[in-house]
Amino acid sequence: MEHKFQVNLAGIIDLLSSHTYSTPDVYVRELLQNGVDAILARRFLQPDHRGVMTISVTKPEDGESPTLTFRDNGIGLTEDEIHTFLATIGQTSKRNKELWEATDFLGQFGFGLLACFVVSDEVLVTTRSVKEGSPTIEWKGHADGTYALRMVDQNVEPGTEVRLLAKTGSEDYFLPETVKKLARHYGNFLPFPIRFADGTLINNERPPWTENYLSSQLEREAYLEYGAETFGTNFFDYVPLRSTIGDVQGVAFVLPYSPSLASRKTHRVYLKNMLLSEQTEGLLPDWAFFVKCVVNANGLQPTASRESFYEDDMLAATRADLGIQLRAYLIELARNYPVRLKKLIQLHQLSIKALAVDDDDFFRIFVKWLPFETNTGMMTLTEYIEDHHVVRYITDLDEFRQTARIAAAQSLCVINAGYTYDSDLIQKLPSIFPNVRLDFVDGTSLTHNFEHLMLSEQDEVSEFMETATEVLEDFQCAVEIRTFSPDELPALYNATSEAKFKRSIEMTRQVTDTFWSGVLDEMEAGLEGETFASLCFNYRNPVVHKLARLRDKKLLRLSIQMLYVQAILLSHRPLNSKEMSVLNEGLLSFVDWGADAVEGWIQ
Repeated sequence: MEHKFQVNLAGIIDLLSSHTYSTPDVYVRELLQNGVDAILARRFLQPDHRGVMTISVTKPEDGESPTLTFRDNGIGLTEDEIHTFLATIGQTSKRNKELWEATDFLGQFGFGLLACFVVSDEVLVTTRSVKEGSPTIEWKGHADGTYALRMVDQNVEPGTEVRLLAKTGSEDYFLPETVKKLARHYGNFLPFPIRFADGTLINNERPPWTENYLSSQLEREAYLEYGAETFGTNFFDYVPLRSTIGDVQGVAFVLPYSPSLASRKTHRVYLKNMLLSEQTEGLLPDWAFFVKCVVNANGLQPTASRESFYEDDMLAATRADLGIQLRAYLIELARNYPVRLKKLIQLHQLSIKALAVDDDDFFRIFVKWLPFETNTGMMTLTEYIEDHHVVRYITDLDEFRQTARIAAAQSLCVINAGYTYDSDLIQKLPSIFPNVRLDFVDGTSLTHNFEHLMLSEQDEVSEFMETATEVLEDFQCAVEIRTFSPDELPALYNATSEAKFKRSIEMTRQVTDTFWSGVLDEMEAGLEGETFASLCFNYRNPVVHKLARLRDKKLLRLSIQMLYVQAILLSHRPLNSKEMSVLNEGLLSFVDWGADAVEGWIQ
């Protein structure tokens, strides 16, 4: 036996009106949208019809709520259409497929009027269809899901009038200045005039992409002025956008600052000249986070709330096409405006590097412009290749900071590839420069170039090395001694990637609970390869040279521990609890030892 769902209309209306839309402001947008659709429908039947929308707000008497009245001179509704379209949630208000395809309707979901219930408990609609002999009809809808219908003995002009009585708490949305501001905000680009009761024309602005300019300079000035007025920002540059896919037209403004990678990439988007949202995401490729757009789309499908676009194949194709146009803009700068490009790269090198990672042709063009940090200063990859046939790079930022001076002392120029996209770009170099060889560098590989001690020197440090091996065994750290520059560096701490990961597990275990400790144990057990760490002492360093001849075993052990801790700190790694204890106890021990060693102190 089959049963029908029981639907609570009041609950459905509350759900859709209160939770579908992000802000009560959109009730004005929904009224404008219905008005535009009605006018377009009438123009389909009467091509010479001149549509207009009017808005009025009545000031409340003492104890009364304000009222907003919206009127359009569009096609109007018959009684059957009222029952079908106003009283059926989810039914599109478009008359037929032929009319839909021939006109430019904004709405597609048939419950836009529900936005009015966000600010009003009662919606009164008075309408008369343009069809000959149609009566004037009054429809009164309530937030509890009920409605009433009656014929009005009044011969009004064809069109529709919507009257809203502000409900408690929504009075501010009915203030005349607020209504004007919202109508201008959402409908400023609409093709039909929107007039307020005092005669004010609300929508008197045309976007810059609809104008013709006598020169490129005048166009540039107009676009940048529009960007400054719209966003309050003096943008670095602009890129006109036009795509037949999705029927999109607008502008991308190049940001005058470097945005955070974590920030949301949102844009101001209009749908058929009605503002859809100022927070639309997904319009551009992910790498295009250096621009902020204003566009109007005629061929993309909005979501039910009409505050974003539906993610479908059309939107994906439009996004790709707009990305191609931004790519072409960057290439045009590279070929004809190198000074402007250099300034842009200083601001937005991450965006350009992101595109270069995925686009080999783009990378081939921009490789000579992309800056990279090295231990001898900033330079482009082509500048680096001119002097070095082997591209040496380090992928860990802390590792680079630790080894930069050591590499420089060995006359090695090393690229810091620890930043986003840099390592991926370096890996692409051999495909463009076949003669270039890549060499991955870390602290361990650098020690292979350090000089070994002579036999006589090895004998001198043998006892020191035995003590160091014994002291650092508890820290699972091997010991070696070499001769290297710079002389002022006493020791270099190196660790394999497995050892670094194991170290991070151990530090996490110290601050987590029993459950996660078990998970960490399993992760540690799954490690493959050597968890190898080592401390390489510098025989040239004066302190190490003295320690190698020190006969005070207690002081020697303490000194080795402190050099170990210092080397870890110089590698920009945090100390674990055991190493922190060594640091604290060692400092106190040195203070105590120094106090005993100096004569004349007061007991």
